[in-house]
Amino acid sequence: MLKIKQIFMSVVVLSMLVTAGAWGQVISGQAAPNFTLTDSNGQKHSLSDYKGKFVVLEWFNPDCPFVKKHYSGNMQLLQKEYTSRGVIWLSINSSAPGNQGSYPPQGFNKFMTGKAASPTAILLDTDGKVGHLYAAKTTPQMFVIDPQGMLIYQGAIDDIPSTDVQDMTKAKNYVREALDSAMYGIPVAVNMTKSYGCSVKY
Repeated sequence: MLKIKQIFMSVVVLSMLVTAGAWGQVISGQAAPNFTLTDSNGQKHSLSDYKGKFVVLEWFNPDCPFVKKHYSGNMQLLQKEYTSRGVIWLSINSSAPGNQGSYPPQGFNKFMTGKAASPTAILLDTDGKVGHLYAAKTTPQMFVIDPQGMLIYQGAIDDIPSTDVQDMTKAKNYVREALDSAMYGIPVAVNMTKSYGCSVKY
């Protein structure tokens, strides 16, 4: 009986390790994994290029109703406010070719221009490697990295998981809270939440 239990526990642990290896594991309070991706204009960006700056990673899919909700004005407002304060904002699309939300580079540029959005860059993760590295599961899903390269927040953009535009005015915005706290040298009170939205279309 003891041997059977030991074998069972070994299988569980091995399964967890395989899952972690496949999906990556990012932990708030630890260094954010470096990566390099090409943007919608053909330029390469590495996370390490932005050491010394706050960085926001935003997983997005133009066709997702939850993304559409936040791009009715909320996401643009955040982008404009924080990039004007020196924050690097990287919008990442991990939709595989042929899946929902997959567009040619100019299609993403058209989407952002049409929405008057202002991310620093739109990064293309067509093979999903960076999405899996960060265990990104939904759109939107947000990550905030401090100037030392430490992950200080990951999860939902706010605390009301709906597609109702009206909810944004009464929601607690976790990204704003994390950035404002960290910029003033205050510990981030909530460094991880469960993201909500559409599944990333790997």
